[in-house]
Amino acid sequence: MIGGEGPGWLSEALGRDVLRLEPVAGGCIHAACRALMSDGSQLFVKSNSPAQLELFASEVDGLDALRRLAPPGLVVPAVEAWGVSGGRSYLVLEWLPLLRSGDWSRLGTGLARLHRRSASEPVHSGAGNGERFGWHRNNAIGSAPQSNRWHGSWGMFFRQERLLPQLQWAGIEDRDLPGLDRALERLPAWLDAHACDPCLVHGDLWSGNAALLDGGGGSLYDPAVYLGDREVDLAMARLFGGFPESLFEAYEEEWPLPPGHRERSEVYDLYHLLNHANLFGGGYQRQARASIRTMLRLLERPPV
Repeated sequence: MIGGEGPGWLSEALGRDVLRLEPVAGGCIHAACRALMSDGSQLFVKSNSPAQLELFASEVDGLDALRRLAPPGLVVPAVEAWGVSGGRSYLVLEWLPLLRSGDWSRLGTGLARLHRRSASEPVHSGAGNGERFGWHRNNAIGSAPQSNRWHGSWGMFFRQERLLPQLQWAGIEDRDLPGLDRALERLPAWLDAHACDPCLVHGDLWSGNAALLDGGGGSLYDPAVYLGDREVDLAMARLFGGFPESLFEAYEEEWPLPPGHRERSEVYDLYHLLNHANLFGGGYQRQARASIRTMLRLLERPPV
């Protein structure tokens, strides 16, 4: 734990005096701590082995993208520094006073405004030739790699860059779940029947990656960004729980979701269930297979 070590390496990296490091909870991939600075300020610090520097690089990219488009009242922590020092990779962010209880409607409103703004303002030029869905670099979903190659079709992007890599990793094939190949063939057209503009999505929006702020408003962090269907963020926020209904009601009031979003969320959930099954095993494997069967049934119906 970095909180049990001296702060010299961080002082050297920042060029500022760090009095001490205090471990904080919440990090399942990186070690996390609060840095108490000699000027009385505080910083949030994550560290890992030097081999994990690319994880921090993609996180910095995602935070910067979200921060540029975040509306007033939705705070994305500023990046203070990142790199390698003292035999470890690190990321230093501004310290935010986070809360778990309060008025979650503010976060729902802020998320809707971020999505809407990103749909109308240039976020990234893309690959050209009409390829609008993806991102200019790959990143990570948890500790797993996430491919963001550009596609002109949202349905094709979701099949090729989200479901297929996870299904291949899990070793799930049509012989295991008959009808899977046919469903995957139909999936792009099924999703594209829902015309969606590419929005900047958080990409990993479970309750551990968002919070309220002391003093009002909300905050997003630990992103896995790309340009995609805004519904993926709402789907994941519901999938693992932890958010009150007021968040979703506020989002809908600010920018209502189109018909069929509940059905599409069942398909979007499969990506995260497969990822959890591949990373953690256990009950997630059963959930992922049940989710595949749900997708097979949905794709037998006309899209909403």
